[in-house]
Amino acid sequence: MARRLEQLVELLPEAEPLLARAGEDGGGPGLVLVHDLAGEFDAASAAALAGAHLLRTLPHRLVARFDVDGLVDYRAHRPRITFNGDRYESFAAPEIGVYALEDGAGRPFLLLHGAEPDFAWEGFVAAVRELVGRFGVTTVVALQAIPMPVPHTRPVTVTAHATRRPLIAEYPVYWGEVRVPGSVGALLELRLGEAGVDACGVAAHVPHYLTQATFPAASLTLLEHLAGLTGLQLPTEELRAAAEVHRAEVDEQIGRSPENTAVVAALEQQFDQFTAARAGSDLLGDVGEVPSGEELGAEFERFLAEQERRRGE
Repeated sequence: MARRLEQLVELLPEAEPLLARAGEDGGGPGLVLVHDLAGEFDAASAAALAGAHLLRTLPHRLVARFDVDGLVDYRAHRPRITFNGDRYESFAAPEIGVYALEDGAGRPFLLLHGAEPDFAWEGFVAAVRELVGRFGVTTVVALQAIPMPVPHTRPVTVTAHATRRPLIAEYPVYWGEVRVPGSVGALLELRLGEAGVDACGVAAHVPHYLTQATFPAASLTLLEHLAGLTGLQLPTEELRAAAEVHRAEVDEQIGRSPENTAVVAALEQQFDQFTAARAGSDLLGDVGEVPSGEELGAEFERFLAEQERRRGE
């Protein structure tokens, strides 16, 4: 059953300046809406950590919040409750919110941040589309991360996608038609395209052996591409430093095992051969080893199966 906007999302008083701005003639360029919904298509939580970094380092205010009770399956993603001695003290409820932020130059933009809904995907997408209209959003950008057979010792590469090819003209096309498990972010982009709204996204390629850990290099890469796609001035120094520290830690851990060292060396050779084959091409960013469509789908399935197994432990 279809649900009205007000049943899924609450507009807060802090949204009024943005709503007024959208209603004014000549109110300036349209807003960018970024979304990083944390779900199965966020390997190493790279997108969620990128969004959290923006909220931690830029001025922001919550302008809308979604009804998580109607959207999230608590049994599949059990929230944490703090127990102290003989009583329960606090409950870390999941959240899905829209935040108004300002970049380094004072330019406003929006961030849809929180858990990926389990239920009412079409209703959620319709609600986001209505918010896009009310806030005067003209561009929507998705941040995601996917597991890939790439080494952590090489630059993080990305897959780009968009409702119109010109939005990502400088990015290569890696493969043809492939069926992969769906996500709310993918459905949102599809529906926005059908409605004539520009939407695009980048998915960072996370080494498959690091998908269950954090990988700040991927979060850094996502923000760099977001800046390139939108012109937003975003802080990255802190993430860059974290990525360097993390790289050293992973190097040290892998160096303890000859078997792991051999695996990474093989991935490096693969990566370098592919990069050399594409030398001289004018691409945005570096390009890594690209699996076939069938391999990509299989990698997604393995990743999701591992997520399910860990939730059942």
